[in-house]
Amino acid sequence: MIKPSTSLALLLLSGGAMAAEPVASKPDTAWLLVATVLVILMTVPGLALFYGGMVRAKNVLSVLMQVFVVFCLVALLWAVYGYSLAFTEGNAVLGGLGKSFLRGITVDSVAATFSKGVYVPEYVYAMFQLTFAAITPALIVGAFAERMKFSAVLLFIVLWFTFSYLPIAHMVWYWAGPDAYTDAQAAEAAAATAGFIFQKGALDFAGGTVVHVNAGVAGLVGSLLVGQRLGFGREPMAPHNMPMTMTGACLLWVGWFGFNVGSNLEANGAAGLVFANTLLATAAATLAWMSAEWLARGMPSVLGAASGAVAGLVAVTPACGWAGPMGAILLGLVAGAGCFWAVTGLKGHFGYDDSLDVFGVHGVGGIIGSLGTAFVAAPVLGGTGVYDYVANGIGEYSLGSQLLSQIWGTGVALVWSGVVAFLAFKLVDMTLGLRVAPDAEREGLDLSEHGEMAYHD
Repeated sequence: MIKPSTSLALLLLSGGAMAAEPVASKPDTAWLLVATVLVILMTVPGLALFYGGMVRAKNVLSVLMQVFVVFCLVALLWAVYGYSLAFTEGNAVLGGLGKSFLRGITVDSVAATFSKGVYVPEYVYAMFQLTFAAITPALIVGAFAERMKFSAVLLFIVLWFTFSYLPIAHMVWYWAGPDAYTDAQAAEAAAATAGFIFQKGALDFAGGTVVHVNAGVAGLVGSLLVGQRLGFGREPMAPHNMPMTMTGACLLWVGWFGFNVGSNLEANGAAGLVFANTLLATAAATLAWMSAEWLARGMPSVLGAASGAVAGLVAVTPACGWAGPMGAILLGLVAGAGCFWAVTGLKGHFGYDDSLDVFGVHGVGGIIGSLGTAFVAAPVLGGTGVYDYVANGIGEYSLGSQLLSQIWGTGVALVWSGVVAFLAFKLVDMTLGLRVAPDAEREGLDLSEHGEMAYHD
């Protein structure tokens, strides 16, 4: 993803004259508007239904409420300060406050894309990025579902969004844009202003580290600090409504085309490749999870198929712009089987209560996808390689060097999010307390936190 730019977007002509003001591409703008709506669809209703069906009937409204309100809360925080801190120039970790409250953005200001001289309106770009910022914290709530205070959830989200999501988004995605890369000297100067992980050369097309590793680790920390649900491992806690969960999974898949393909920012052939990769990886992961579950448990489940689809979507997200279709299928197969192991063997071995498998699917799937990007992006393995904006062509590709870069990106996201989540949960616990009272948990959060019931006899 690209930083918005009005100053760098003004290309200098030979002889030093200033070019005309850049104009946004209408076809690319139209596509990005559609993609933004699709990402909203992923969250409300997609993620809300996916999570809502997996909890017990007495907690379904609480989960729907958390996802819905977290989306709204982060949307406002994004407009107030989030966009500015993530996507303006500052230092290697965080941007500045020059565009807080969206000031300076007009109907004429533009954001760069992945092609030199091609732009989209900055308002559209900012709202597209808002949807990423809003769905990421909403993913976390599945890890501590059915036992955390609503007020505590909201305070935690404010802290984690501010001190984890925004820095990682800036570190991974902030750069000066392609027009800054005119020659080697200009490229060096431009790179010095980029985010820390971007400078390390890590690839993350649509959020493997920024969204999924980031949220997955925070969810794991939350599940450990909030503690197990009452009766965990002793009482049945089966999903109360699998049709709801499957409907949510399908909406996630449809919306994910906005998530991944929209991240291309342009409606071109590269967008077609991202579309194909998103479709094929998801199908492969669904079959891989289903097959692993069939072999391990004797029958395939609807929950397993839906979870496998999400695992594939997660894993292909960082790689979707650089993998070839066969590489995307391979990533999907690995992610489907790997995430099945994570939510069965790994979680069972350590005994943590990640209610809706946020870490097992998003954390592990994000790690698989982020590290796997180094392999599937390699031209020798069918990938596209990485574009060199100075040479205006595909650059030399070293799998070993790229893998090291991916390790940097994944490792920083793991540690940063884990530390911030730990401190944020501790602060919330000291102020509001994390958990509802035992009686309230037994009654269900729908009644105890919201005074409502999802179903009436």
